[in-house]
Amino acid sequence: MNWQRHHLLDIESLSAEEITMVHDTARAFREVGSRAIKKVPVLRGKTVINLFVEPSTRTRISFELAAQRLTADVINFSAEASSLKKGETLKDTARNLEALNADIIIIRHSATGAPHFLSRFLNASVINAGDGAHEHPTQALLDTFTIRERKGKIAGLNVTILGDILYSRVARSNIWALLKLGAKVTLCGPPTLVPRVFEKMGCRVTYDVNEAVADADIINLLRIQHERQRKAMFPSLNEYASLFGLNRALLAKAKPDVLIMHPGPINRGVEIDSEIADCERSVILEQVTNGLAVRMAVLFLVSGGKGPQEVAA
Repeated sequence: MNWQRHHLLDIESLSAEEITMVHDTARAFREVGSRAIKKVPVLRGKTVINLFVEPSTRTRISFELAAQRLTADVINFSAEASSLKKGETLKDTARNLEALNADIIIIRHSATGAPHFLSRFLNASVINAGDGAHEHPTQALLDTFTIRERKGKIAGLNVTILGDILYSRVARSNIWALLKLGAKVTLCGPPTLVPRVFEKMGCRVTYDVNEAVADADIINLLRIQHERQRKAMFPSLNEYASLFGLNRALLAKAKPDVLIMHPGPINRGVEIDSEIADCERSVILEQVTNGLAVRMAVLFLVSGGKGPQEVAA
């Protein structure tokens, strides 16, 4: 099959075949990253705009570097220094950017559905870099790519997502991607942050952290999303760390070959101890490296690329 989508707005609407195509294309671009000259001219003459209305480090820099590796022109939009501060609407801002011949607009926004909204009237490709607590599709793509590269498969694996599920866009995108690819997903955390409504998506919910890690092939840790919470969802960070933080004692109850993942930023000593974050079972930095290849793949595909067969050998 060939890639057919002009935008990347979510994981929920993607098929397993489309997710796999992104993975295969990312693998081809990762090979490019190992060359002495790490650039390929597939987006030469294209303009990519990072429209980040929410703070970001890893995702924004990853998209910027990915676009540069593909030889695109890149503009980083600063919301704090823009006309959004003067009352301009998101729609008008985006249309003005498109009027400057932007080909791809990558948007991160606190409002759920903002990328979908822009996609309805822009001719430029829209890529969702995180919308509220809804989805973060490229994070799920790089997470599943990392699992596939390390484990050789995703189908049949037990993946535990541990932490703030309720407010996490990463969790939602990962759940959709993992289930589509045949993994078994367990969610764990404080009951206030892991409501049983997630069982309707096809996940298992447990509040017993020992049970959650015991048979896990992957433990994906999520930080507490303080910026999206309207009230305290648990008594204290110390209590959270003692009950749900991944420390040496808890890790000892997991499989010896379990992989430890985290989308970042890490709150060391809260959801994960420093020694665990830096241990040999952690693939946290691999996720960052793979994220560059995945975002190169996404930029390439939404620009008209058909798949990995088109990536220069």
